[in-house]
This record gives sequence, structure tokens and C-alpha cells, in this order.
Amino acid sequence: MKEITQEWIKKAEGDWKVATREFNYDEPVYDIVCFHAHQCVEKYMKAILIENEIRFEKIHDLEILLNQCKEILPELLIQKEALIWLTQYSVRVRYPGFEATKEDAIRAVETAKKIRQTIRNYLNLEVDNENN
Repeated sequence: MKEITQEWIKKAEGDWKVATREFNYDEPVYDIVCFHAHQCVEKYMKAILIENEIRFEKIHDLEILLNQCKEILPELLIQKEALIWLTQYSVRVRYPGFEATKEDAIRAVETAKKIRQTIRNYLNLEVDNENN
């Protein structure tokens, strides 16, 4: 695996840890959970593209990234609707006027979990039992 791919994975794992740790707090901030779940997915998808030498724009739109990844990892298409939904947490949730709910956070973490597992399997990386 390329060193730059490993760097993207490390960043994605940092977002995964923040999302799951925040979700498990007594009083979680659901905006943060959803934002970092999105960031985790975005970075894992970019890791796939980097590993396969596919250029991508500096974007946060998971549907566009999915369209670039689908030839490499068609299993991701199963999550297309969830990825489109999760994209709203890339920017919108960081500003007033939009707030994530507990249900949103549950869905965001579940989506990130599935994408993370799929991509880690593709890259022959272990999926830890604690936060998988």
C-alpha cells in the first residue's frame, strides 16, 4: 500500500475515533458525530482513489466520490442513498440553522461503519472489534 494511502487512512481513523467517542459520551454533540462520520467516509473513499491513482477534486460530495470509486469497489453502491444523505454533514452542520439529531447521529455512524468496513476489507486491513 502506498504511503499516501496510509496517511489518508490514518486521518480517516482519527475521524472515526472522534465520531464514535463523541457518540458514546453521556451528552454527545450530534453535529460533531455526524461531521466526523462524514469526514471518515470521505477520507476512506479518497484513500481508495489515491491507492488506484485516480485524481479527485477537493470536494466533500460523497456521491461524486462514489461515482469515482464504483468501478474499483462496486459494493459501495449499496450505500449510495446513505452517502448522498451523509454529504449534508460535510459543511452545512458547521453553521447555525441546521442541527443533527440523535437519529441522524445513529444513521451517520452506521453508514460510516459500513463504508469503513468495506474499504478496510478491500485494502486488507483489520477491522477492530471495539469500534467496528
